[in-house]
Amino acid sequence: MHTPRIVEILQQGQPGTNVLINGWIRTKRELKDFTFLEVNDGSCLSNLQVILESGLPDYTNLVKQLTLGAAVGIKGELVASPGKEQKIELKATAIEIYGASNPETYPLQKKRHSFEFLRTMGHLRTRTNSLGAVMRVRNACANAIHQFFQSRGFLWIHTPIITANDCEGAGELFTVTSLDLNNLPKTENHQEVDYSQDFFGRHAYLTVSGQLQAEVMACTFSQVYTFGPTFRAENSNTSRHLAEFWMVEPEMAFCDLLGNQDLAEAFLKHIFKTVLEQCLEDLEFFNQRIDQTVLATAENIINNQFERITYTEAIALLAKAGRKFEYPVDWGVDLQSEHERYLAEELFKKPVIVTDYPANIKAFYMRLNDDLQTVAAMDVLAPKIGEIIGGSQREERLEVLERRIQAQGMSPEELWWYLDLRRYGTVPHAGFGLGFERLVQFMTGMGNIRDVIPFPRTPLSAEF
Repeated sequence: MHTPRIVEILQQGQPGTNVLINGWIRTKRELKDFTFLEVNDGSCLSNLQVILESGLPDYTNLVKQLTLGAAVGIKGELVASPGKEQKIELKATAIEIYGASNPETYPLQKKRHSFEFLRTMGHLRTRTNSLGAVMRVRNACANAIHQFFQSRGFLWIHTPIITANDCEGAGELFTVTSLDLNNLPKTENHQEVDYSQDFFGRHAYLTVSGQLQAEVMACTFSQVYTFGPTFRAENSNTSRHLAEFWMVEPEMAFCDLLGNQDLAEAFLKHIFKTVLEQCLEDLEFFNQRIDQTVLATAENIINNQFERITYTEAIALLAKAGRKFEYPVDWGVDLQSEHERYLAEELFKKPVIVTDYPANIKAFYMRLNDDLQTVAAMDVLAPKIGEIIGGSQREERLEVLERRIQAQGMSPEELWWYLDLRRYGTVPHAGFGLGFERLVQFMTGMGNIRDVIPFPRTPLSAEF
C-alpha cells in the first residue's frame, strides 16, 4: 500500500485511493457515531482529517487510546471532504498505535503556548505549528543557499571548527582543551596556562568564522563558499544573539567590492523567491499569526533594486534625519541598529548596501582604500532587522596587510600562512558573511532568534 506524506495527499490525493499514513495526533473530536482526528507528519502546516466510524473493531477502546501526541499508522480510503478547510480526508479502515501519549501529562495541549514556555521543551516544541513552520522554512532556506552557489559554479568547502585563529579579532572565543581543569599546567612564571602541553600543542578555539580558510581555498578554486557552525563566547542575552549559529560565507577570487555587492543582492533575492515558492503556506501562517509584514517584506526584497550608498553618505543622511538617535551619528563611529533600520525602513523603505567604512572600526583583512581612511567594506541593511550581510574586498597587498595586522595589535607571525597567500600569486578577492539564523528570523518575522534554531545555545543554556 502506498504510504504518502500528508503534504502529498493534500495537494494531489484523489478520492477512492487507498493509502497508509503515519503521523502524530494533533486534535480529537468525538461525536455519537464518529470520531474525527487531525493527524500531522511534519511535511506541511496543515493536518489531514481522519474519520473513524463506530463500526470499526474495538471502536470504544481504540478511541480512548487515540490521544493528543500519540503516534499512529492509519489505513483507509481517501474521500472528498464536505468541509471548507480541505478538499480531501481519510476514512479509516484500520489503525495501529505506534506510541501512546498520556493526555494528563502531555505538555502540548490544544491551546497557544508562549515561546518562552516552548523553549523549555526543545524535544517537543517542533510539534507546534509555529516551530514546525520555522523548521520547514529553515530547510528551504538552506536548500536555496546551496542551489544558488552550486548553479554558479561555487565549490562548497568545509572549514575547520577547531582553529588557532581569531578571524574577527574580538577575543570572544570558546577554548577547546583536553587539559585537566582541576590541575592545569602553568608556564614558568606560573601566571598563564601552558597550552604547549595541550592536545594541539597550542591554545585552540571553536571557530568564529571560516573566512580566512575560505580565502585559502578561493586562491585555488576561484569561487567557494562555507555553510557551517560558528561560535561566539559573547555573554549576550538579546533576541538577536546565539553562542552557536550557522554562517554562510562565499569567497571569490578575481572579484572586487562591486562584484561582491552584486552577488549579495542576487543571493538574497534568490533565497526569498525560492522560499516564497516552496513554503507559501508557512509564510502565510507567519504573516497571519506572527508578523503581518512577512509577505510584504519578501516581496520588497525580491522586487526592489537595493539602494547603494557610502558610509559617509549614510552619516550625512542620518544627520539630516531631523530626529534624535540614542547613539551619536558622527563620522568614524560604527552604525548602530537604530541607524541601520532608519535607513532601510524609513528613508529608503528597501534594502540598502552601505560601503566604504572607516578603517579603524573594521577588521584587518579589509582592503584599504586610496584615501587611506576607509576600507572597501560593505553591509547589507534590511528593513526590520538592520545588518543582515557583512563583507568586503580583502586586502591583497602584502605590505599593506602586514601594517594593518600590526596596527590592530595582532601578530603577523601567527598569520604567516595567510600572508603567504599575498606572497605567492596574490589576487583581488572579496567575500561576505551571512548569519543563517538571522536570515530565518528576518524571513519568518519571529521575535527571538532562539526560536529559529532547533536547539539554541545561549548563556547558561545548553540543554538537549
